[in-house]
Amino acid sequence: MKSATTNKCIGFIGAGVMGSSIIKSLLSASVKPEQICVNEKSEERARQIKEQYKINLKSIGEIGQSCDVIFLAVKPQDLEAMLSELSPSLSDRSLIISIAAGKTTKFIEGNLKTKNAVVRVMPNTPAQIGKGVSAVSAGSNVSMDDLNLAKELLSASGVVVEVAESDQDAVTALSGSGPAYFFKFVEAMIKSGEQMGLTTEIATQLAIGTIAGSAAMLQESGLDAQTLRKNVTSPNGTTAAALDVFDKKDIEKIVSEAMAAAKKRAQELA
Repeated sequence: MKSATTNKCIGFIGAGVMGSSIIKSLLSASVKPEQICVNEKSEERARQIKEQYKINLKSIGEIGQSCDVIFLAVKPQDLEAMLSELSPSLSDRSLIISIAAGKTTKFIEGNLKTKNAVVRVMPNTPAQIGKGVSAVSAGSNVSMDDLNLAKELLSASGVVVEVAESDQDAVTALSGSGPAYFFKFVEAMIKSGEQMGLTTEIATQLAIGTIAGSAAMLQESGLDAQTLRKNVTSPNGTTAAALDVFDKKDIEKIVSEAMAAAKKRAQELA
C-alpha cells in the first residue's frame, strides 16, 4: 500500500464474508498482519480468521481506543447496539468506514459521542480476489485526506468510485447484490446444459469460460454491451432465437423489478 497506510492500526468489527474479503485484500496489498485488529462475536469465526490471516483479536473497546481506521462490518440490524458499545472508548481521530447496507452516515454519527469522520461504503464480494467494486460516500465530518485514505484502503480490493450518499441504495441494488444475480444466471446456464445432455463438469466449464470471456470483451474491447450483443447475433440464427425468448419474457422488466426490490430492502434497513 501507499505511505498513508504505513503503520496505521486498521480495525474490523465483524469479520464475515465481506469483512474478511477486505482483510484479505489489504494483506495482499502489503498491509502487515500486525496492523490489523479484529473483533468477531462468533468465537469459532474469530479463531478461523486469526489462524488464517495471523491478525490480532481485540475487544470493541480496544479497537476504539487504538485503531486509526475502523471498518464497521456487522449486519445492519446489529449496528446500533455495536455503536453503543464502541462509542464510550472511541478515539475522535479514528476514521470510521461502514459497509452496513442501508445505514446512513447520519445514523452512525448520531450514535457516536465524538465527531468522527464517517465514510459509507458499498463493496461487493469479488473484493476477495481484488476484482471488487466499492462505492464510497463521505459523511459530514470527512476531510479530503479522510476520503483519500478510505479510497486507498479500498483500492486494494478493486475499483473505487465516489457517489452521493443518496445514490447508495441504488448502488446496493446494482453492484452490491449484483454478483448474486450473475451467479444465479450461471447456475441456470449450467442446469440447462445438463438438461440438454452435457455433463455437469463440461456444462460448468463452458458456462464459466463463456461468461468470463464475455466480461473480458466488455471490459477490454472499448465497445458497449449493446454493440457486443448485436455483433454476436446473426439474423434468424441460434443467438437470435434465444434472445427472442428473453425479450418475450421481458428480461429488462425482470431485472428492473429485482433491482427495485433490492433497493427497497436497503431503504428498509436504514
